Amino acid sequence: MSLDPPGPASPAVGFEAPLEMFAACHVLIGQQCATLQRLVPHVAGQGADGPARSAAAGVMRYFDTAAVQHHADEEADLFPALLEAMAGSDAVCLRELTMGLAAEHRQLESRWRQVRGTLAQVAAGAATPLDADAIDALVGLYRRHIAREERELLPMAARLLSDELLDRVGRAMRERRGIAQV
Repeated sequence: MSLDPPGPASPAVGFEAPLEMFAACHVLIGQQCATLQRLVPHVAGQGADGPARSAAAGVMRYFDTAAVQHHADEEADLFPALLEAMAGSDAVCLRELTMGLAAEHRQLESRWRQVRGTLAQVAAGAATPLDADAIDALVGLYRRHIAREERELLPMAARLLSDELLDRVGRAMRERRGIAQV
């Protein structure tokens, strides 16, 4: 069984389509979570062999960079754009949704820190057993969080955000990653 995540499950999208980028990132997060779960029995049976070290390093790289940027994209750009789009309206439910999702980001980050320490040991070659319960808790929280964003946040953003606001969100996402506009 390969520990590497499969190739991208969705067509490549760019920052000119930020809502599609969010959805594509959700797919990639799911793939990284699956790799993390496959690592538990692999390390238990095979130790910190080459594939385990490589997979652990890849998961750490993803969650230390792309996942952090994804949360920042939502909190610094998408959530404020949604609130701006609702200016003059009663946006209580939207504020509750974005505040709840931001709170979930803090929970995800906390759970990631719990898992990351042991994962770093595996990436460094130590046959340290991974905490399946901690990994399952992280993965379960990510699955529920992503489902909520896919069910509530992204459809709402597609309805409410103007092309101008979407362009602004996409530009900010690109800038956060140091990618020049094409």
